[in-house]
Amino acid sequence: MDANMIETEFESHLSHWREEEKRAMELLNLVAHLRFDKGIELILFRRNLYDARPTEVINNHRFAMNYAKRPIDLKITLTIVRSLATLDLAPARIDIGTLAIGWLDAMEKGTELSTFLSSELSDFKKNGNTEKQEARDVVLYGFGRIGRLAARFLIEMMGRGDQLRLKAIVIRPKNKKDLIEDLRKRASLLRKDSIHGKIQGIVHIDKENHQLIINSCRVQVIFASSPEEIDYTSYGIQDALVIDNTGAWRDKEGLSRHLRPGIRQVLFTAPGKGIKNIVHGINQNTLDLEEDRIFCAASCTTNAIAPVLKVLHDNLGIRTGHLETIHAYTNAQNLLDNYNKKERRGRAAALNMVITSTGAAQAVSKVIPELSGKLTGSAIRVPTPDGSLAVMTLNIEKETTLEELNAIMRSSALHGDLVEQIMYSTSNEFVSSDVIGNSAPSVYDAPATIVSEDGKTIVVYVWYDNEYGYTRQVLRLAKYAAQVRRYNYY
Repeated sequence: MDANMIETEFESHLSHWREEEKRAMELLNLVAHLRFDKGIELILFRRNLYDARPTEVINNHRFAMNYAKRPIDLKITLTIVRSLATLDLAPARIDIGTLAIGWLDAMEKGTELSTFLSSELSDFKKNGNTEKQEARDVVLYGFGRIGRLAARFLIEMMGRGDQLRLKAIVIRPKNKKDLIEDLRKRASLLRKDSIHGKIQGIVHIDKENHQLIINSCRVQVIFASSPEEIDYTSYGIQDALVIDNTGAWRDKEGLSRHLRPGIRQVLFTAPGKGIKNIVHGINQNTLDLEEDRIFCAASCTTNAIAPVLKVLHDNLGIRTGHLETIHAYTNAQNLLDNYNKKERRGRAAALNMVITSTGAAQAVSKVIPELSGKLTGSAIRVPTPDGSLAVMTLNIEKETTLEELNAIMRSSALHGDLVEQIMYSTSNEFVSSDVIGNSAPSVYDAPATIVSEDGKTIVVYVWYDNEYGYTRQVLRLAKYAAQVRRYNYY
């Protein structure tokens, strides 16, 4: 290739990239318009578009090949979004990647885009009977790893303020003599995180009123040693959902202490005793939203394995199996060797692999009762601060092949009730740090999957961000329980 041809190709590629960035910018402008003016949130194969950079948008379109098996380019999605912006739709969350696949199929039959959208989104159209969506107040009880991520996400999803509204954070004071210093340190931890980076926004302190001002939200910080000290109505909080992320109380009796004036429901962010354990996407419909005032979001591991196990059991039948969780270390372990009431956890977390126990195998049966007694489980804590892996060896009833198994999981990641829960990965280079920041609680590693020669034993690998992905699941359940879930098109 001569120098002139090289230069021509360089200029051609540069010109094409500039056009792609222009389309991405126009798409992002439309995404903002739909979000703030119409309450419509657009995503692309489960990846958020709001607050994304143009290069992220371009990359997300390339990632779409994992799902679509065909190119979904910016010209297609931009054309769809331009049309969406002209429609009178109710508040909704719409995956334009899924819409694009449907339209490409419809185009082959000669269907116009307007006709296709009118048919696909007929249930989303506003009408005289559309009721105004009532926002619900949220209180975060505790402000640790999960609590701070939940605060970030609640602020991020604020939009027009017609879903969940973060009104207060309850903190057990570490420095009773200087609450302002305590507040300052909490604000600093919210602004910057060693794993998840800087918050996308601004955090200010109102010292006089003990409030955090986070972007659009003015959040009351309540310093209290116990739930009984608080009357939430005195802070203007009514009919609220408390998200307890402290782990101080794990049973119904203890968590009932949160049912104070101004509080209607309590959601616990760990496995609970004597209350319903819920994995959103699987068994949230078992909640009686009037009677079940206290419930939990199970564990991060249960949320990671249950969606995949549900798909596999429904399609292939699981006879028996064993799961091994290779889990990042947590605050329950020691930084350096020292006394710990749990066996082995006294050894330095960042220097050792530590065998420990897990209740995930038993917890799955609370979510998927038909798997009761069929699974065993064990766990190893490893020297990574976040990002975990579940390895499941399963004996199945229906013979399968590697291709059939991966096709089942690909389909479940694109269609059905678990599209928010399962991400399908085709990367041969996926490692634990790659899962950090993934909103899906389960990332199915297709290249790592193993099927025995007789097709009756399978080994599947499921990655999960035990902080980020789990907290996303907590808030999906919170929106469902608070009855502020919008129309979804996935």
